[in-house]
Amino acid sequence: MLIQFSVKNWRSVRDEQTLSMVKAKGGELLETNTFQPAALATESLLRSAVVYGPNAAGKSNLLTALRTMRLVVVNSAVNKQEGDELPVVPFLLDETTEKMPTEFEVIFVSQGVRYQYGFAATKSHIIEEWLIAFPNGRPQRWFERNWLEDKSEYSWTFGGSLLGQKQLWLDSTRDNALFLSTATQLNSQQLKPVFSWFKNTLSFSKVTGWSPTYTASLCTSEETQTRVVEFLTAADLDIKGVRVTSEPMSIDHLPDSLPDEVKRHLLDKMENQKQYDIKMIHKGAQGQDIEFDFKEESDGTKKFFSFAGPWLDVLRRGRVLAVDELHDNLHPRLVKFLVDVFHSKVTNPNNAQLIFTTHETSILNQDVFRRDQIWFCEKGDDQATKLYPLTDFSPKKGREDLEAAYLAGRYGALPFVRPLKQTVS
Repeated sequence: MLIQFSVKNWRSVRDEQTLSMVKAKGGELLETNTFQPAALATESLLRSAVVYGPNAAGKSNLLTALRTMRLVVVNSAVNKQEGDELPVVPFLLDETTEKMPTEFEVIFVSQGVRYQYGFAATKSHIIEEWLIAFPNGRPQRWFERNWLEDKSEYSWTFGGSLLGQKQLWLDSTRDNALFLSTATQLNSQQLKPVFSWFKNTLSFSKVTGWSPTYTASLCTSEETQTRVVEFLTAADLDIKGVRVTSEPMSIDHLPDSLPDEVKRHLLDKMENQKQYDIKMIHKGAQGQDIEFDFKEESDGTKKFFSFAGPWLDVLRRGRVLAVDELHDNLHPRLVKFLVDVFHSKVTNPNNAQLIFTTHETSILNQDVFRRDQIWFCEKGDDQATKLYPLTDFSPKKGREDLEAAYLAGRYGALPFVRPLKQTVS
């Protein structure tokens, strides 16, 4: 469960920006949109958050920052060698920040314990790293690491509550690797819930969404196929059923235009993968079943089918899902449907959370969100991204047309469109 995420000096983000999933004041939609995590000294949290703003304002950069943090945690100890660069990009429009580290921090709950973990990094070094745990509701600083530039070495601080072979883990940690990742690889049992949260709880949609493969794989089982079909029919997609067949991936499934050597290389990388043939079953005018090939469906239907499997998986496992541009190729009612399933105790019994960006404003006035779930993103005159919540404007509950107010510019975060002065010939 995500409590808060902060990032500083990352791409278009210069100053520290924070997205909070903590419930603010206000009693609206408490039963559906909020929950109390099973962790001591932890406030009630939100099941979702939405970020609005113009193109190029930095909405995507906020999500890629969280994705990059996960990437470094999961990969730095095992998939990098000494001297490999870390995937950080500072704010480049300021001479001072260009040379400073990028900083990430998350506060979250894993296995019933609240943690506060973060690190600062340049392309070559981890500059700082820290972890505070709250197993009894009170803070315990488990470790802290600081790069001393003048000595070209690290200063380390360990709390008495962190047990295990700390000296071995310290000695094994490279300059471009995280102590958290290294110690977990070397079997630190205490740190595994922290590492596992990044690896298994944080989930991301690709820029273009998901491929239909995962949803198709679920449809090879009668039980999970039923869940997928229920998901599709609940969204009123006029789909009666799905028929999926599969066969091992072979050279025949690759484009003829590819050289044989490239085909063999791809097949080696796709070993044990399957090729799925997806048929969507619709009800005909006379009540008969009619099959359509998946590629014959609309872009929106194909995208929604591709969403179904991962969406159901996130809800079942209680994960944190981040999706960029959720509205793309989807009707506003489908966007509302996808958000609403996170706000239902029936469909979201394990308190999964959704964070997404969108330009779809019609859902602002449909009793979908509490006021503290709505965020805005814009760039100032300095071209730096700023993130701020709707609650900064104290909108009157139930008496303010949020969509109209946003589109009228009351909350900012709108594109400034100028008239075209030049005639197009």
